[in-house]
Amino acid sequence: MKLTWFGGTTMRMHIGGAILVADAALAPVGIDAAELVSGADRVFGFAGGDAGLPAVDPTVWKPRRVPRPLEDDSQVDVIVWAVGPGAVLVDALGEPPLLLVAGELPRLGRWMGDAVVVLFGDGAAMSGLGEALLDVVPPRLIGLAGSEEDVDFAITALREHLDGTGLVSLEARLALEV
Repeated sequence: MKLTWFGGTTMRMHIGGAILVADAALAPVGIDAAELVSGADRVFGFAGGDAGLPAVDPTVWKPRRVPRPLEDDSQVDVIVWAVGPGAVLVDALGEPPLLLVAGELPRLGRWMGDAVVVLFGDGAAMSGLGEALLDVVPPRLIGLAGSEEDVDFAITALREHLDGTGLVSLEARLALEV
C-alpha cells in the first residue's frame, strides 16, 4: 500500500493493485487535478460526502480473505465503503483495511487491530480522534494528515497512548509505503 497525501483530505492510494483518489475535487491550490486523477481506477469523495459509496456497518464488517487458487476469484479486488460522516473504509484483497477519517469516528469492530488509519484535520481533531481510536481497538498504524503544527500537537497528545501502535506523519506530496 502506498499513500500520497496532497493536503486537506485529498489523497492518492495505490492499494490492492488499484489506484484510488479521494477528494480530488477538494485538492489544494497548485495541484493539477488532471494529473492527480490520471490513471486512477476509482475517484471518490468522503469529506463532503459521496452518495455513490455503498454503506457498511463497521462493527460487523470483516475483511475478505484472498481466495485460494482453485476457488472462484471473480470478486472485486478493491471496495470503498462509507462507514460514517466523513469516514470511509477501503477493503482491498491481500491488504490491511484502510480507514480514512475526516469527520466522526464510527463505532468499529475487531478488524481494527490490523488496520491502517489516516486521520485528517487540525491538531485537536486528530488528537481527539486518535485518543478515541486507541481507547477502543488500537490499529496497527495511525497516519496524521495535517499541517506541521497540527501534527506536532497530535503527536504530543497521542504519544503516551500508543502502546504498540505505529504513528506516522504524512508529508504533503510525499508517498508513504505501508
